[in-house]
Amino acid sequence: MNSFLWSIGRDPPAYLFGTIHVPYTRVWDFVADNSKSAFQGSNSVYFELDLTDPYTISALTTCQMLPRGENLQDVLPRDLYRRLKRHLEYVKLMMPRWMTPDQRGKGLYADYLFNAIAGNWERKRPVWVMLMVNSLTEADIRSRGVPVLDLYLAQEAERMRKRTGAVERVEEQCHPLNGLNFSQVLFALNQTLLQHESLRAGSLQAPYTTEDLIKHYNCGDLNAVIFNHDTSQLPNFINTTLPPHEQVTAQEIDSYFRQELIYKRNERMGKRVNALLQANPDKSFFFAFGAGHFLGNNTVIDVLRQAGYEVEHTPAGQPIKQTRTQKSGSASGSSSPWLTSAGSVTVDAMFLPSRSSSTADSDEDLISPHLLMPDSLSQLEEFGRQKKRHKKLPKRRRQFSDLWVRIEESTTVLPSNIRIINGYITVEPTVEPAHRKEHWPVIPSATGITSPPATALLYGLAFLIRILLLAS
Repeated sequence: MNSFLWSIGRDPPAYLFGTIHVPYTRVWDFVADNSKSAFQGSNSVYFELDLTDPYTISALTTCQMLPRGENLQDVLPRDLYRRLKRHLEYVKLMMPRWMTPDQRGKGLYADYLFNAIAGNWERKRPVWVMLMVNSLTEADIRSRGVPVLDLYLAQEAERMRKRTGAVERVEEQCHPLNGLNFSQVLFALNQTLLQHESLRAGSLQAPYTTEDLIKHYNCGDLNAVIFNHDTSQLPNFINTTLPPHEQVTAQEIDSYFRQELIYKRNERMGKRVNALLQANPDKSFFFAFGAGHFLGNNTVIDVLRQAGYEVEHTPAGQPIKQTRTQKSGSASGSSSPWLTSAGSVTVDAMFLPSRSSSTADSDEDLISPHLLMPDSLSQLEEFGRQKKRHKKLPKRRRQFSDLWVRIEESTTVLPSNIRIINGYITVEPTVEPAHRKEHWPVIPSATGITSPPATALLYGLAFLIRILLLAS
């Protein structure tokens, strides 16, 4: 059982939980029961990004695109562009062979999946194309079709009607990637292509795989190196085969991203966790971030400890505190430990707006279910392209035709000014002699018995229809 759970000393309790960006089915059975209980019992669940918010997708798309309508062909050296295009053609060709029968059974098609991941690649900035190429491997393709752990927890939190939110904006993760200078971007893309070309030729074995990540996670290995790699989502460019000047460039890129995508984010995330805890002293929290944010140096845990909190690692099997919600639920005879009340949360203006269960309820079927597998920030739009907000149609106003009374032809004799045309009652104006007294005409029924109430009813209907016609 893994042990990526930390408890923050407060009442009600708050928890930090380390996730990884892999299909949840590969790791969920190995997550300790106390971690699951902490998730179930918390009022509010917060993530790095709001994976179920359409804004996340639109902001990410905007951040990835080249400016002023440029195309990748216009900015890359010709040889690098041709190699990139050739590699993507190879991936597209191999995709049907890489996919599993289970994926096909779920309705995933190779062309559709390729377009979902790599569509519009010629309009993207080179750094995002580099991340895309790094995710287009056989092992990663075979895992598509199942929500990653983060997204699974987000979906469960909304299903359980918890308060959900995020501690980062897309721009705060996206802009550091766009901050590399152009020569560094070209180096990174070239090195990524070289690695994948060597893998295709069989001359290189990948030093880091998704299977390695899953194995370490399920074993509860708190090794910071491999999980920091998962957090930064970047390939490792540093190796001894590079010439000295390229080793310098690789080291600069590694240092830049370690500072921007790990250390600075840890500082920001830790401060925002602190702000949420301070603003909501009566709410229990469950913070699910990438495991790398809790391991190594300058972590989110370090930031919270510096703010005065006691943060302790919670091994598998160690009991956790019951929240007030759990206690009250059991006292009232609640039959399901998954159900908790969705309390309101005061969120600082610097956060993305948190969303309550009512938002989730109004956005049914917001995400195409077979595309819920963004294994990194660069793949969020993989399901986001298919994510369309279903607008609630306004309640249909009753039309005048809805009020018409449908009367079939019968043996009932009607007054001369009331006719049935095409099955609907119509009324012709009548002129009454001045000397004639008002009375209810008697309509013979089919049985031969007169029926004054029926006549009154028909006149009433005729009068109502005339009023409605004038009103319309």
